[in-house]
Amino acid sequence: QVQLVESGGGLAQPGGSLRLSCAASGINFRIGAAAWYRQAPGKQRELVAVITSGGSTNYVDSVKGQFTINRDIAKNTVYLQMNSLKPEDAAVYYCNALGGSKSYWGQGTQVTVSS
Repeated sequence: QVQLVESGGGLAQPGGSLRLSCAASGINFRIGAAAWYRQAPGKQRELVAVITSGGSTNYVDSVKGQFTINRDIAKNTVYLQMNSLKPEDAAVYYCNALGGSKSYWGQGTQVTVSS
């Protein structure tokens, strides 16, 4: 059974930083891609960052240079380092992992950016 557990969300001030974590069980990030999505109220879920099984990364234009996705293979955990946070970054952030032909989701973690 695949389980993705996100943590690290919370309240940050504009310009602040947060690091999200996605700990996986039942799936191996070494052989499957992982990604972070976000969904703000009233908006569609959007892809924020992806890391392939080979370690290549890609980002939506709006977070390039601001967010960094990386992983710890030994811990089977994927991270999203978010710097210089803006109010428009506020959303529920979801971890996604690909395993074979299936896609798995975490429960989401809330990120609030406010002074």
